[in-house]
Amino acid sequence: MPNARKEPIEKASAAEPIRELLANEIGYAGVGRVLRTVRKYLGMDVAFITQFREADRIFETVDAEPGAPLQAGFTMPLDEGYCLKVVRGEIPQVLPDTSQSPAAMAIPETAMVPIGSHLGVPIVLEGGEIYGTLCCFSYRPDPTLGERELKMLRAFAEVMATRISESRGIQKNRARRVGEIRNAIAGDAPRMVYQPVYRLRTGEIAGFECLSRFDMEPYQSPEKWFAMAQEVGLGRELELLAIEKALAALHRLPGGLFLGINSSPELIVSGALAAVLEGVDLSRILLEITEHAVVADYERLVSALQPLRERGLRIAIDDAGAGYASMLHIVNLHPDLIKLDVSLTQHIDTDPRRRALARAMIAFAREIGSLICAEGVESEKELEMLRILGVEKAQGYNLSKPLSLEDAMRLLDRQTLAPTA
Repeated sequence: MPNARKEPIEKASAAEPIRELLANEIGYAGVGRVLRTVRKYLGMDVAFITQFREADRIFETVDAEPGAPLQAGFTMPLDEGYCLKVVRGEIPQVLPDTSQSPAAMAIPETAMVPIGSHLGVPIVLEGGEIYGTLCCFSYRPDPTLGERELKMLRAFAEVMATRISESRGIQKNRARRVGEIRNAIAGDAPRMVYQPVYRLRTGEIAGFECLSRFDMEPYQSPEKWFAMAQEVGLGRELELLAIEKALAALHRLPGGLFLGINSSPELIVSGALAAVLEGVDLSRILLEITEHAVVADYERLVSALQPLRERGLRIAIDDAGAGYASMLHIVNLHPDLIKLDVSLTQHIDTDPRRRALARAMIAFAREIGSLICAEGVESEKELEMLRILGVEKAQGYNLSKPLSLEDAMRLLDRQTLAPTA
């Protein structure tokens, strides 16, 4: 016998409250569980969602009592069964008793299954496209089925249509972003630039941080390009490409200078970074791990870094001071260099709070055997205050903007930063 309807839901008298309820429940519980709730409320034996394809329809989601003739993933020719006929209006959307409908009785499944009563509505997407149908049936007639039950099914179909449209929009946006990443790579992106890092005591260049630049649409920061690549599953590919391009400059630099490259924790633990660094003199590489990068498993990250550090690789924590994660990175990774975020170094000459925090970071670094590098230095007064505080290294536009490799080589010949006493 059909299941008894649940009293709390039965009291709903309009489609709009039902639609809101279903929208919330779908987000919380998923389509399958909500489909079961709808089926049981209607007292039906089988409920399902189909998607129309070019020549057939696929049963995407099915909820049924044990022994039902349908399962998710089944396919049937599009012109067979009830679904297309419901959409075309060839059979009514609500059939309390299929034996009273000649059109329904002409469908072989009516007798084979059997189908005693049936409810079906189209799922209509934005723009009027028919996605498929939402249907349910009982093995026996149910004379209580009527417009009220149909309203509930329509409300659920509308919510489903909204979710499907949103999902398609996400897929379309993803495809667009994949295309943008692929086009950027095909256009020889990223372009590498090199920002000098100076020793403040001597004024000499200690090394260069390699930075990526993207000279095509959409015009956005490198961080957004890499985040976009990560979102669409191309983050590792783009990261590796940038690192390989950066490493190509190593042989051009004098032996005493380091080359700073950036890497995500995910790339490190994947083993892909170690493969790229095979055969590289790691004593000249400073690997920078950004403060913003999420580390799910520090033990695994430390284990992946250990053989590289044994070959001379040095570790820097980038953007330290920008958030809580930087302290976790520092405590767990024992970096050789801690890079103060630009939010600390800017106006450090006039802001006592920034100076106090910088002093604490410097003292902490000395305690654990790390050096400090200040990022984003934009004025001589900031630079002088950093010297007074005891910061060992610095970089920023006041010292030098990021340069092409050729300009970086010419700068090495000039050594423009005057040493201090």
